[in-house]
Formats: sequence, C-alpha cells, structure tokens
Amino acid sequence: MEATAAAATAKPLLHTLTFSRAAVANRVFAAVYTCAVLALLYHHALTAINSTTFLSFSLSLTFLFADFVFGFMWSTTQSFRMRPAHRRVFPENLRKLTREEDFPAMDVFICTADPHKEPPVSVVNTALSVMAYDYPTEKLSVYVSDDGGSDLTLFAFVEAAKFGSHWLPFCRRNKVVERCPEAYFGSNYPQSNESKQMKVMYESMKERVENVVDSGKVTDDYITNEQERQAFNKWSQGFTRHDHPTVIQVLSEVGKDKDITGESMPNLIYVSRQKSRNSPHHFKGGALNALLRVSAVMTNAPIILTLDCDMYSNDPQTPHRVLCYFSDATMRSKVGYIQFPQRFHGLNKNDIYACEIKRLFLINPMGMDGLAGPNHVGTGCFFFRRVFFGGPASFVSPELPELRPDHVVEEPIQAQSILAMAHHVADCKYEDQSNWGSKVGFRYGSLVEDYYTGYRLQCEGWQSVFCHPNRPAFLGDVPITLNDVLNQNKRWSVGLLEVAFSKYSPVTFGVRAMGPIMGHCYAHSAFWPIWSIPLTIYAFLPQLALLNGVSIFPKVSDTWFFLYAFLFFGAYAQDCLDFILCDGTFQRWWSDQRMWMLRGVTSYLFGSIEFLTKCLGIAAHGFNLTSKVLDGEQSKRYDQGTFEFGVESPMFVPLSLAAIVNLIAFFGGLVGVFRGGGFDGLFVQIFVAGFVVVNCWPIYEAMVLRTDKGRMPTKTTLISTFLAWALYAAASHTPHI
Repeated sequence: MEATAAAATAKPLLHTLTFSRAAVANRVFAAVYTCAVLALLYHHALTAINSTTFLSFSLSLTFLFADFVFGFMWSTTQSFRMRPAHRRVFPENLRKLTREEDFPAMDVFICTADPHKEPPVSVVNTALSVMAYDYPTEKLSVYVSDDGGSDLTLFAFVEAAKFGSHWLPFCRRNKVVERCPEAYFGSNYPQSNESKQMKVMYESMKERVENVVDSGKVTDDYITNEQERQAFNKWSQGFTRHDHPTVIQVLSEVGKDKDITGESMPNLIYVSRQKSRNSPHHFKGGALNALLRVSAVMTNAPIILTLDCDMYSNDPQTPHRVLCYFSDATMRSKVGYIQFPQRFHGLNKNDIYACEIKRLFLINPMGMDGLAGPNHVGTGCFFFRRVFFGGPASFVSPELPELRPDHVVEEPIQAQSILAMAHHVADCKYEDQSNWGSKVGFRYGSLVEDYYTGYRLQCEGWQSVFCHPNRPAFLGDVPITLNDVLNQNKRWSVGLLEVAFSKYSPVTFGVRAMGPIMGHCYAHSAFWPIWSIPLTIYAFLPQLALLNGVSIFPKVSDTWFFLYAFLFFGAYAQDCLDFILCDGTFQRWWSDQRMWMLRGVTSYLFGSIEFLTKCLGIAAHGFNLTSKVLDGEQSKRYDQGTFEFGVESPMFVPLSLAAIVNLIAFFGGLVGVFRGGGFDGLFVQIFVAGFVVVNCWPIYEAMVLRTDKGRMPTKTTLISTFLAWALYAAASHTPHI
C-alpha cells in the first residue's frame, strides 16, 4: 500500500510512504512470544509457591522480577514492529512546484559549550557545511550558541566568515558534494590549482584557530581591525564561562557582506547568552531556547535546523528534501518536525562500542514513522517554528509579539533596536515566571532535553517525519574510548529516568495523549536504564549458584527447558534479523548485543543509582560533555578494533567483576560436571556463563594480555578480583536450596 504526497495525480510527486510487509509476521511472532513470556512468569510464580526454603523462595522471586522486567522491555520493542514504514522523497520535482524565490527562510542552530572538549575547528566545519547549502543564501541564517562563553570560539568564527567568502563560491562553482572543508580535503578530491589554493587557505585558517586555542587567548597579533578589537574587548577581567553578559556578534550579514564573486553571504551570528551562578541555565535546552528567542527577533525563519557542533552536513540537497514535506499542504498543519538519522564517520569495521546505535537512530524511527512519527534525537532535525508554541489546535502566545512565529522582521539584523531586543531576550532572568521550558520552546525537566521535547510535542498533537536518504544528510563524530561511551550513556540514563518517573511518564501520560502503541514506543527509551536490573541479576546469580553446584534452571530433559531456549533464541534471532535487514552486519550486531550487556552492569546501573540518589537529595548531577578531542594512540587502537580502558573508572569495577565471576563459574562448572555429573541440570547455567565469557573476551585481554596504555588499570583488576573472591566466599557459606 502506497500513499502519495501529490494533491492531484497530475502533479509531480514530492514524497511517498510505504508500509512494511513484515508487520504481519511481526505481529504473529509477538503474539506467540507473549504467550511464552507469560508461561515463563507462571513457571517462576509456581516455583516460588512450591519453595521449601526461604532461599529458594527468594531466588524464585528474584528471577520472576528479572524476567518481568525483561518481558516489559521486550513488549515495548514490539511497538516499533507493529507498523514500520519507509519513505522516499523526490527533490528533483520541488522546483516544478515551487520557485526558489518562494522557498521559506531557514535558521540553523549549532550548539557548542567548551572549546577544549569540542574543538572550534570542528564547529567551524559544521557551520561552513550548512552555510554552503544549495539554498538561497539570502534566506539562510546560521546561529552559533557558545554556552562556554569563549573568545576562542568567537575567534574561530571570525576566521570562518573570512574563509567562507572563498569556500562558498568554490563549492557552487565546482558542484562540491562534501561541503565540510575537513571532509572534502580528507577525501580523494579533484586536484586542480584552485582546489590546491583552497586547501592552503583552509590549512592556514585551521592553524591560526588551533594556535589560538592552544595558547588560550586571542592576542593582538590575530586581531586585524577595530571591529574585531571591540568584539574581543567584551571579555573583560570578570568574564567567566559561568558568569558573563550576553555577547551577540554578527559575523556576516545578508545583503551587506559578499563573497569573492559578489554573491551575498548568509547570516552568521555568534550568540553567548548571559550566564549567572544565581540563575538556572538548563544546559543545552536553555541554550536552544535562547537561540529560539534571539533568532525570532533577528530573522524569525519559519524553519529551524538544530545541529550538534560535530554533526556536519554531508548533502547540500538536504533542505530540498525537507521542503518536499513542508511544501505539502496536506502535511503542513500537523507535521512539526522532520528528523534525519544520526550517522557517523570514522567508525571502525566492527563498531566495537556500538556507537552507531542503529536501533535508536534507524530501526526504531522507521517503526514510529508508520504511527505518529519518530522522536527528536537532538541533532539533524528541521523544526517548523510554530511547533514550539503549543499544539496544532492550541497556540500558546509568547510574552512578546516579536517572538511570535508569524512576526515579520522588517529591520536589518544589526539595527540598534534589533540588537537591543536580542540582548534582552538572551538575559539569564528573561525566562523567570514565564512559559519557557514548560509550555513554550524546548522543554526542561530532563538531561535528555531532545527526547523530552520531542515526546511533549507529540503529546500535544504534533506529528513528525523520518527522512532517511541513501546518502547520509549529516555525519558526526563518535567517542573512541569505552569510558566516554559509558559516561555518555550514564548521562542519558539519568535524563531518561527523570522522564520515566515524572508526571509525564510515557506509560501513563503518554499512553493517554498518544495511544498505547506510541506511548510504549516512548516508554522503551524512558525505561532503558532498568535493563540493569535483569542484566545484573543474570550476570551474577546463576554463576554463583553454578560454583556451588546448585541448579536453578530446568533440566535439559524438562519440558520447561524448551521454553527458555525459545525465549533466548527467538529474541536474539529477531534482533539480529532487524539489524541485518537495516544494512547492518553480523559482526556489528554482535558488538551491539555485547555493548547492551556491558551497559547493563555499568552505565545503566550507575545512571539508575545516580537518579535514585538525586531523588533522595543525596547527590546532584550536571551535564558532562563528551570530549571530541582525538588522541593519536587511542585513535590507532580504536581503528584496530581494540577496547580502550586506560582510566580508573568506577564503572569498570562491576564490569571486570562480572567477567571474572563468569569465567570462574564457567570453568568451575565444567570441572564439577566432569567430576560429579549433573550436566543435565546445570547446562543452562554453564551456557549463560559461557555466553558471557565469550562476550567478555576484550576485558580479559585488557586485564591480562595487553601492555599498552589502553589496558585495564591494575588497581581495577585487583579490586575486581578481591570482590569476586568475596562474592564466592559469601555464596559458599549460604545454605543450599
């Protein structure tokens, strides 16, 4: 079944929607698997009722709870499989229906927060890649939010504006597809005198920016005119990243600044909102809302693109793909945003840390696209500005008429009145006693403001579209150390639990607002961290029982054994099939399932603990940036597919502990079986321990075999070994079932 976007058959198609034929098979499998899960829970309950000792009763209840969580999380994944959809767009037909001069204006938001963790050269590349879009430059404005308030970042963009006057016409003239300079010059680009000169210019700009960042200050040697001097004089002695006035600097202006061919440059505006230690800033959500207001005052484009600082444009035609949806009158009133998948460059062959996160960024969005549309994933998203001011049928008016999405800006962006108003709406106290963050703009209340905002927008009645072209629209960086990956996931876990246990929980509020299937789609992400409960239980309890020769699962000869086998292999087979059908490989799927288990005893567990302590008022959390700075040796090991440990992270302790316990249990169980028999009753526990051992090979290698700087710290290995011995000793003195 195929639905088209054309209002009449005579008009050229702009987009199509096709529902997957796999939906029927998915529903049948879901029904069968649900019966199996219920049978398993019944078996646990029956075992608990028939228990003769407190220990056996406790174990039965523990596994009942673990498998209940497994079952709940599995049920949420089925929501994505009920009505998966695939879309196609036809940007070549856009100009047949819409003149270029009628294209809507577009504001681009790029967020950065720390020049030492997010190199300004990388942010500059992202900005230049979107400034060079195949789009009318007079309709394009790029806003850079610097939440670190750094003159180093401003200097980088002063240099970017100068280089951009050469780069943009070069891209147009040579029909360049990779319009991120770093990506272009790192590829097999056509060698010509012009391209060689352009590379020299780029390397010169890059060197100047990196020298300034390394020195930590912008000296007079790098300031070329009085206008620049006045801009950098704003960084006075009392100016800090946590306490400073608003800085808004227009670096290029439409109609005023020209490139070397005389064509207008797009607007490029640096914004660092006012910060004060006495006012909450709400992290990235607060920065985006400040940009939302500043851009409304200065340009107020109806379409907004949000980008992370390292997520550069990989396709100059991307805005045309977006207009294929926003130009459709049948969709305009209900579609709030167009989400592109996060895609990454530089992944090693097997993606050892599963940074591709294929389910979150590809598989699940396609499942949601057949319903009300995908969630917002933080970057690569084109919003209809109206979406931030209430639902489709319930407009929430902002406090100033200049902030309304239908306001028309009639003065130049550097007019004194415009700049004064822009500074006013970027004030740190502007949002006090207002609807910003609750009913208007990006929503506050969670560290994962992207997930929470998309969720709340869809609860208000907005729909979204998942646009997944063959050529990635955007490409970003990935963390290359395990510690960075786990810390990133821990931050997400805390934020997701903040939503899961709020009054807007997807299983209550979401189900009422969007229906049960969409509510469960959002619940899957919100309750991600509770994977830690069953994964931690299954990482230790069966193994400790195995070391004591105690059977806690059905024998191979028992009928219930086949239920366990079906549940394990059925879930894994479906998961693997989904992954491979979405252009994945078996090796990357294996990495993905391994990281799921590793996260269960690390980031999910620590994130859950941090959320719990926060609720109890014991600890507070903040927004920790993932470093985008690359280390040469770490990059080499990552490219070779070698896990990077190297630091004494608390999260490595339970990880190493689980690896040691499972290794001892596996071989101890085999020895016990060979000596005394009982293989029939202990097979499942031996299999579970063996499966974990296979997945933990990189950990054993890092603890024992490696000598490089990325190996497991000796202190972590010793602590884990001692804890493993203590666990075994405690389990050995526990009365048998």
